[in-house]
Amino acid sequence: MRHVRSIWNGAISFGLVSIPIKLLNATESHSISFRQIHTEDNGRIRYRKVCELEDREVSQSEIGKGYEDADGTIIPITDEDLSHLPIPTARTIEIVAFVPADRIDPLQMDAAYYLASSGVPAAKPYVLLREALKRNNKVAIAKYALRGRERLGMLRVVGDAIAMHGLLWPDEVRAPEGVAPDTDVTIRDKELDLADALMDTLGEVDLEDLHDEYRAALEEVIAAKASGEAPPEAPAPAAGGKVLDLMAALENSVRAARESRESPPGAEAEVRPLPRKKKPATASAPTAKKTAAAKKSTAKSTAKKTAAKKTTSRKRSA
Repeated sequence: MRHVRSIWNGAISFGLVSIPIKLLNATESHSISFRQIHTEDNGRIRYRKVCELEDREVSQSEIGKGYEDADGTIIPITDEDLSHLPIPTARTIEIVAFVPADRIDPLQMDAAYYLASSGVPAAKPYVLLREALKRNNKVAIAKYALRGRERLGMLRVVGDAIAMHGLLWPDEVRAPEGVAPDTDVTIRDKELDLADALMDTLGEVDLEDLHDEYRAALEEVIAAKASGEAPPEAPAPAAGGKVLDLMAALENSVRAARESRESPPGAEAEVRPLPRKKKPATASAPTAKKTAAAKKSTAKSTAKKTAAKKTTSRKRSA
């Protein structure tokens, strides 16, 4: 994290305590992006920024911000205008409350950031806030301004650091009206028992073991095409009939989950070329015949000995 550039500098306002901090992105995207190209000659397709009044392309240094009014009038807004907004959160993460973590609806979660202490004087108040959050098992609700608007945030402890999750404002989260089924459904206890059994069988998972299979497959396609090879073909989808019985589907799911759990660890599916099997050395015809004859004679002698033992044991018992 030492080499990650800060995207915002300010302070945490904690009552009368001010903690100078730097805002660092806590996440990164590994998705593969594509360029738009002309399919006939692979030429790049680019978008040019053109002033509609002068009908000419303009550079980035000539571009500013403007608000379009209802009648179409453009009102220019400069960075200086934004820096003098009459709000206390312009350069401050202002903590307004401390609440239990389960009070925050996950639907409100947005981008995540790390808050790094800025300078030696910030170390002690930073650690004080961190330890206070730990001991009380709470999160801090804060307001801050970033990228031209005031936002809501949640501060929590991650390891030895303080992280901040951007939160959507409550009125930005839509109510789930019309989402749930509007028909009457009856769930039997046996169906719930099977659902519980399926959950128990699947168990938990270490999130570190999960990976983006789509990105891995896409990288394989790109590598193949870059080296002039044919891209790998997608495996044929597994044939399966449509299951109409919910109980049967649950029972089959539990059975399949148990079988997958019983498989040896590390037996994850991996796309690898199958090694070619070595052809066994072909014996000559006379040698093969001798071997077969020897096997037959051994089998006959074994059978005779077994029969003789049985006859002897019968005579003794008589």
